[in-house]
Amino acid sequence: MDLTDFTTRLSRDRLAAIVRGRSADAALRTVLTLVEEGVGLVEVSLNTDDACGVIARAARAVGDDAFVGAGTVVTRDDLLRARDAGATWVVTPAGGDAVTAAAQERLPVLAGALTPTEAVAVMAAGATAVKLFPASSGGPAYLRALRDPFPDMPLVPVGGVDAELVPEYLAAGALAVGVGSPLVGDAAHGGDLDLLRDRARRFRAVCRGEEPGA
Repeated sequence: MDLTDFTTRLSRDRLAAIVRGRSADAALRTVLTLVEEGVGLVEVSLNTDDACGVIARAARAVGDDAFVGAGTVVTRDDLLRARDAGATWVVTPAGGDAVTAAAQERLPVLAGALTPTEAVAVMAAGATAVKLFPASSGGPAYLRALRDPFPDMPLVPVGGVDAELVPEYLAAGALAVGVGSPLVGDAAHGGDLDLLRDRARRFRAVCRGEEPGA
């Protein structure tokens, strides 16, 4: 994927969904449901059951309608397996080999960091944006504080971002938000897909700056 295409989609949609499940089939249904509801960036965590199989099936199914990525990418081997399965972007929990490998393979990568030193390091290693994780440890105020010395650094808070906090993070300067359980709930374990649709609509609305249901 062209890095510009990814960054444009991320800055436009302002939402990346994180799917992590115990059931490969349920995880796949979750990805497809999110895409049907207009969520265009969906990450399948590599600690999902048969994650690479889910990525491969999802990528074939959605075509150009969405970008399917891989999360919890830690090593170069993780990165290559995800890429070969069809992931067009990746997410890491921290810096390290996966960030460097993604840059070498020209795959967009949201690289995990929390402190200013870590954020600078992952950007220097080739990250497309910083996955500010766990965002709940400092909240929107911490992200806003990071914006002062790093006004141009692309920051994507992940971890504990619920729908009520999305407007605060975006107002604080986040490029987008990454959302797992507050959005996905138990759908990737076989839970209710209708409830997933409701949550997807709510998150998409707040990321657009709209009142849900407007």
